[in-house]
Amino acid sequence: MQDTYTAELLHIVREAGADRVGITTAAPLTRARAAIEARVASGMADEMQFTFRNPQRSTTPTMSVPGARSIIVAARSYFVDDQSANSEGRISDSSVVGTVARYAWRDHYAPLRDALRVAAKRLKHDGHRATVFADDNSIVDREVAYRAGLGWFGKNANLLVEGLGSWFVLGCVVTTAELQHTERVVADGCGACTRCIDACPTGAIVEPGVVDARKCLAWLIQKPGVFDPLYRDALGTRIYGCDECQEVCPPSRRGAIERTVGDERSVVDALELLTAPDSEVMRIVGTWYVADRNPRWVRRNALIVLGNSGMAGGSATQAHGVALTLTRYLHGDDDLLREHATWAAQKLGRHDLLID
Repeated sequence: MQDTYTAELLHIVREAGADRVGITTAAPLTRARAAIEARVASGMADEMQFTFRNPQRSTTPTMSVPGARSIIVAARSYFVDDQSANSEGRISDSSVVGTVARYAWRDHYAPLRDALRVAAKRLKHDGHRATVFADDNSIVDREVAYRAGLGWFGKNANLLVEGLGSWFVLGCVVTTAELQHTERVVADGCGACTRCIDACPTGAIVEPGVVDARKCLAWLIQKPGVFDPLYRDALGTRIYGCDECQEVCPPSRRGAIERTVGDERSVVDALELLTAPDSEVMRIVGTWYVADRNPRWVRRNALIVLGNSGMAGGSATQAHGVALTLTRYLHGDDDLLREHATWAAQKLGRHDLLID
């Protein structure tokens, strides 16, 4: 009976849109907790919060759902192999393009949550407690997925779904129901490959499976405060996220499940982020994580993108727009943004803008 019920739940989650589904126990995630505590102790977690904020809570499922016995975990692909994805018609010859990591091209967690809610609804109907977690600091979903047998941890610390790679968002349902588990150890599929380590723009993958957040562009873009000058050049024209370690990963390149192009937005105009009012900036960035939802950090990143854009071959209109925008921030009253604007002007060789 338990086997049949479990199979039904797995089936309805897959039918609702998940690409891979598994089930594990709700026992404490002791391996993940040890890893989190080690990163914090070494300083490599930097100021990251999320599941690092309260390791005991994020690795103890029963703290979120008392009496929990099982966890249904699902993976859903977000890969779209289309660099010309929708940019809201805002990218023109006068724009300065800032690139966006694939997972943030649109909200990929919404359809995953919807799929998981189907299972949660069924479980609740049958008298069990069930709570959906996706992109939530309450639980380390990568470890749950690993324990349920969905994949292995690559050298870039991402979970690689067996046969499909790492272009996936993860989520789970923690429930009091006793379900049949799919736990198994998926063999390491990386072998001797070190492409992700070699390709990291800042050398943030300091050893296989260990990422130093103090060097990781995906984290530095989100971190409030001054953007470390050591890594501004490496940021390039990334305005949000970094996909480099996934782009070069052979299993991810071979096995990616491609989604149909919808309302993806792979690029944004850095100049618009620097000239639009606060409310419009936050509308443009949508569901991106922005510390305290403060557009200041978006503009800081946009100024670095301006500096790294280079103006060779750019239109006169673009050059004029960049000069006007930099001048505005060079003479603004925000010391942090003025410092980043100064760096950008110097990087572009526009020393004339620095003369009062």
